[in-house]
Amino acid sequence: MITSLTSGLTLMMPTAIATTNSPLLGQSLAALTEWVQTHGQPAYRGKQLHQWIYERYARSLADITVFPKHWRAELEHFPVGRSETHYRSVAPDETVKFLLKLADGQIIETVGMPTEKRLTVCVSSQVGCTLTCTFCHTGTQKLVRNLTAAEIVNQVMVARDALEEWPTAEKPLNLGGPSADQYRLHGHGRAALQSRR
Repeated sequence: MITSLTSGLTLMMPTAIATTNSPLLGQSLAALTEWVQTHGQPAYRGKQLHQWIYERYARSLADITVFPKHWRAELEHFPVGRSETHYRSVAPDETVKFLLKLADGQIIETVGMPTEKRLTVCVSSQVGCTLTCTFCHTGTQKLVRNLTAAEIVNQVMVARDALEEWPTAEKPLNLGGPSADQYRLHGHGRAALQSRR
């Protein structure tokens, strides 16, 4: 379960869900608890929602079987925020590269690097980059915008799903980007998502 980001690169989780179309992925437990209460549900549903998104990897609210059937039907149009895998490749050393298609059609890159003892995931913090690294898809694009919390957390979830383990470290792919993305990310060098095993 994603609970926070440790020292280094810090993800700013929203304190409230902005609109009905805002994705739930990337939201804090407090924000999800407030959200279920605004929909007439008790506070404990917020914890259930948090668990199903981050521990059971629900892609649709209709899949959350602990919710009453009538409420699940009402929630079908609310997005969890998981993005489509546009392309995936696996290198001989088992490094996995993902190109993910966002809701607005933009493409970002995520790379999973597994070893015997750890899994490192390189995540994009922006669409495009001010640098022009030829080895990185992100570097081949002009800087378009910063990613949302949901879009950043989604990359970690995609890698977790594909490689069947939680990352032990996350690093920004567009190293020129985090300093320009102070609203969502702070610091540089390394980000680590804490997970409850």
